[in-house]
Amino acid sequence: MARRSLILVEAGRSNGLMYVQAAQRLGLHPITLSTDPTQYDYLATRSIDAVRIDTDNLDALIRECSQLRATYDIAGITSSAEPFCAKVGKLCRHFDLPGPDPTSIERCCDKFVQRQLLAEAGVPIPAYRVATNVADVESSAAEIGLPVILKPAVGTGSQGVRLCRNIHELAEHTTYLLGGKHIWRSPPRILVEEFAEGPHYITHVMGHEVIGIEAADFDRPPHFVFRGGIFPAPLTDDEHKRIIDTSLSCLQALSLGWGPTCIELRWTKCGPVVIEVNPRLGGGPEHIQLAYGIDLITEHIKLVTGDEWDLRKRHSEIAGWRNLLPDHEGTLDWIDDGSRAAAVPGVAEIKLWVKPKMPIVRKGDYLDSMGYVIAFSRSHTRTEAILQSAVELINWSITPFPPVSE
Repeated sequence: MARRSLILVEAGRSNGLMYVQAAQRLGLHPITLSTDPTQYDYLATRSIDAVRIDTDNLDALIRECSQLRATYDIAGITSSAEPFCAKVGKLCRHFDLPGPDPTSIERCCDKFVQRQLLAEAGVPIPAYRVATNVADVESSAAEIGLPVILKPAVGTGSQGVRLCRNIHELAEHTTYLLGGKHIWRSPPRILVEEFAEGPHYITHVMGHEVIGIEAADFDRPPHFVFRGGIFPAPLTDDEHKRIIDTSLSCLQALSLGWGPTCIELRWTKCGPVVIEVNPRLGGGPEHIQLAYGIDLITEHIKLVTGDEWDLRKRHSEIAGWRNLLPDHEGTLDWIDDGSRAAAVPGVAEIKLWVKPKMPIVRKGDYLDSMGYVIAFSRSHTRTEAILQSAVELINWSITPFPPVSE
């Protein structure tokens, strides 16, 4: 009998290994398709099957999956990386497997189209314009009023996203985005967006069921690099209801509701305002499992393979995470192994992405993180205290890069 297999099209830095491990626990044989399998260290170290293939080429993916079907019983196809979710939907349609609607995913991943659909449905969003050149950016910013946020219309992980507080910063970031330094996966289009001020929240959804709401905050501006988060968020009943109602209205407006979605909002003086809807799991959902006992990755795979999922809450704790962020660039001399921090009661996991002698370059996106700490307890105050204690026990040294001679 052919082995039941799960096909993974690329993987996220934090979630890829967890999808592989969850698939194995469910008795599935994971196979990763990737343009460059060597970027995922765990594939070689754990002897996980991988196929080198152009994952931007749908026809090539269809041919490869057809060949794999000659050897394996393909139970499902998925991805933990947002840029490939629409292609996964198309693959699932082609092979008659459970999967998301690719058209809905494509519309959602285009932030300009997403904004249009949300606005048409009356969902509260920031004022926005789309621009393709310097003049468009300048006129859009003048119409909206500074400060504004510039971001690629298609992109993930806060890559290319910046708060522009004055004309100088606006010109500087426009030059960066359109001057060849930013890597575009599609024709360049910039979203010029009103800066919605207020606490940041993330609603985690599976199907049409809200799992919970997370509070998150960012490192220093002008970029939007997550500093940390706490789940579930400390909210009043009214705040909780309004955020959930707004989040569910996003699903309806965007024709989502199959599989995972994470919705980012700001609580402004007018209430919840939607910043972004992502048709995927939030990065690294271990804190949700610690808080509620729900393994969202396992439940997602069950959905992908046509099995029945179970989203029942097993317990109720307060879980949080904190990124380890450098305060300057340079070469990493050394970093603690995290053993002292791991010994702090309540710390559940410490992950380091970096090693000594690696260059540390801050680009203002998710790759700035050198690692993270996850902890849990019975209270928000205690969990925050545990995270702070653990982070303070992880030290490192970075030697600044030598100045560039003119």
